[in-house]
Amino acid sequence: MSIKTLKISTALLATITLFGCDNGGKSDTAITAQPENKILRIGSTGQSYPNGFKQDGKLVGFDVETTEAIAKELGYTVEWTTAEFAGLMGQLDAGRLDTVANAVAITEARKAKYDFTQPYSYYGSQIVTHSDNTSINTFADLHGKTISGVLGSNHIKNLERQFPNKEVNVKTYETRDGAMKDLEFKRVDGYINSKPILLAEIKRGNLPFKLVDKPLVIEAVGYAFARNEKGQKLRTEFDQALTKLKQDGTIKALSEKYYGADITVPEQ
Repeated sequence: MSIKTLKISTALLATITLFGCDNGGKSDTAITAQPENKILRIGSTGQSYPNGFKQDGKLVGFDVETTEAIAKELGYTVEWTTAEFAGLMGQLDAGRLDTVANAVAITEARKAKYDFTQPYSYYGSQIVTHSDNTSINTFADLHGKTISGVLGSNHIKNLERQFPNKEVNVKTYETRDGAMKDLEFKRVDGYINSKPILLAEIKRGNLPFKLVDKPLVIEAVGYAFARNEKGQKLRTEFDQALTKLKQDGTIKALSEKYYGADITVPEQ
C-alpha cells in the first residue's frame, strides 16, 4: 500500500469515527433517532355548542380550546375527529382515539371502564320544556310526557334513573340539533342536556325554552383514557397540565368566554 493510499484510508476512518460517536462514545443511532410521536387523537361531535362546534369551518368551543391549551402545554399537536357522541366513545373503546373532549361526565359506570383525569368542569342534567307549555313546571308534571336527548349521553341515563318506572317516554337522537328542534316545534314535551349548555343555547338562538325544576344531578366532567400503558401516561400528563391551567386561570377564562360563567366549580 502506498503512503498516499494509507493517508486517505486513515482520513476516511477518522471521518467514520467522528460521525459514528459523540464525545461520550455513543453510536450515531442515538443522534439520528426519530422524536416521539407527539400527536393526540381526540374526538368531538363538532355540533355541541358551546363546548365543541364549527365556526367559519374551524372547530372551536370550551372543551376544544381547553384541550388545545393542554396539548400546547405538553408539546402535542391535536388531530381532531368529529362524529356523533356514541360513535366517539366507540372509537375510544376501539383505540382509534386517545380521548374524547365533549363534556364526558365522570360516572361510576364509566370509571369502571376508563381512567379519568381530575374534573375540569361541572354540569347539571337539566330538563327544559317549551315556553308556551304552562302545564309542565315540576318533575311530577312530566309523567306520561316525551323527553328528547342525545343517544349515549349520560343525561339519558340520569333521566331514566329519575323516572325508574318509565313514567316518561324517552326519545333519543344521534345529534343534539334533532333533539332540540323537536322541542322547538313541539313534537316532544321536553329535552334534557347540561344546564350550562342549555342556557348558552337558549341565549344564542333565542330559543323558546324554559327550565323544568332543578337539575337532576350535578356531575363532574373529565377526560377518559383507556386502561393501558399509553392511557395511563396521557392521563398523568393531562392531570399535570390541568392543574397548571387551573392555577393560572386559563380554564376559568375559557369557561367565562363560552358560557358567561365559571363552570370549573360545582354549581352552588
